[in-house]
Amino acid sequence: MAALTIRNLPDEVRDRLRVRAAKRGRSMEAEARAILEAACKEPVKTSVAEVQEWVDRLYGDKKPKGVVEDLIAERRREARREEREYRRK
Repeated sequence: MAALTIRNLPDEVRDRLRVRAAKRGRSMEAEARAILEAACKEPVKTSVAEVQEWVDRLYGDKKPKGVVEDLIAERRREARREEREYRRK
């Protein structure tokens, strides 16, 4: 196994790491190792079919309707508001 030395770690980061490790019942070293392992994992690729299955399980027969249209309308309102604010400047 390799060893890693981290220099110039701000005190506040060290302190937060200590608290985080204590909450999980680990040493600071074990917590840092867990954080690094999680950060370096390959992202899990999820297919559209898997996402759809998850939505089906989550909502069942009570799926919301018009969500995409509502989000598009909301973004258009935001864009108009941003445009008005930009023109005022």
